Amino acid sequence: MAPSSDHRPPVITGLGIFAPTGVGVEAHWTSVLAGKSGIGRIGRFDPSSYPVQHAGQVPGFSAQESVKPNRLISQTDHWTHIALAASEAALEDSGADLSAIPEYEMAVVTSSSSGGTEFGQKEMTALYQNDPSWVGAYQSIAWFYAATTGQVSIKHKMRGPCGVLAGEQAGGLDAIGQARRLTRKGSRLVVTGGTDASLCPYALTAQLTNGKLSTVADPERAYVPFDADASGYLPGEGGAILVLESAEAADERGASNYGRVLGYASGFDPAPESERPRALRRTAEAAIADAGLTPADIDVVFADAAGVPADDRDEARTITEIFGPRGVPVTAPKTLTGRLYGGGAPLDVATALLSLREGVIPHTPHVRALAPGFDIDLVTGAPREQALRHALVLARGHGGFTSALVLGR
Repeated sequence: MAPSSDHRPPVITGLGIFAPTGVGVEAHWTSVLAGKSGIGRIGRFDPSSYPVQHAGQVPGFSAQESVKPNRLISQTDHWTHIALAASEAALEDSGADLSAIPEYEMAVVTSSSSGGTEFGQKEMTALYQNDPSWVGAYQSIAWFYAATTGQVSIKHKMRGPCGVLAGEQAGGLDAIGQARRLTRKGSRLVVTGGTDASLCPYALTAQLTNGKLSTVADPERAYVPFDADASGYLPGEGGAILVLESAEAADERGASNYGRVLGYASGFDPAPESERPRALRRTAEAAIADAGLTPADIDVVFADAAGVPADDRDEARTITEIFGPRGVPVTAPKTLTGRLYGGGAPLDVATALLSLREGVIPHTPHVRALAPGFDIDLVTGAPREQALRHALVLARGHGGFTSALVLGR
């Protein structure tokens, strides 16, 4: 297929959600509207000796039941298991007949933050306790950031451009932005989004080094972005895989869709000690302009919501500078899941699409009182019904990655 001259925005035709809030679109959406948290005591290992003992975990997930063929289970990490299952769900939801699409016109672009940490820890433990002969051959690929992209593309015979974006939380939006770019260059269908699963001793220890995880014992007060008592965030596993199709391809097969990807931009923050301005405002404004819109056209902002006071202050200031004091509803339903790293922003995108479809803005559970000086319209207490046309999703990743995505109903 030659590069398309059809410059209409690509559409999202399928969602595969495997999140702490539930497995499947409806389960997740029901939990979000009810404010039902998926955060609990870490169950994949005994966290008793760690300062952080709670996280968001995908309920009832069984690789044996969800990953086919089963041989992939021993060859890949838990993070890839979730993504394989989510990809199957998204493709089924899209209704696309993959056998009718040329294999070089199907692509895969996912996000990953830390790769296969649990698989890697198991193999390294075998090495340290025994000798190199105890390390399996699949260690060479299962830990790698691109393992999920590779396994999805192989399984579904998608031989078009494939890649992975490793920008932590922001990488999830970068992957979707790249997927949009590929549809403009001839790809008819792109599997995109991302998942993460960094809940093993090695991974949690690595996360603790940034000093941003909350050590508050009460899981309902540990992750409260924009709150006067904000103290950091909790981690989580899971995310969302999306099927993105060119408008032309979706029209040809009469596919329905959840919404359109209208605009995207990315940026990078200077070093923390620098006096240069943060990149978030410039990135958000660039994404809105890329969509051909103005701030007045944005009906809701799905915030990055780091939960770290300084980061919250930067984001609140950015939103106020762009939209004016309390100028747009802001929400962060990720307080129900924790920050999912490579899977977090794709899950925000999926939630934003459902919000646009239903005309409901989810609330931000557990936040009681905004920190002084935060003049944003944070939706708390209960969901808010409102006519919605466009949503802005913001994401920032450790190290300075910054991205923004604009969605249209």
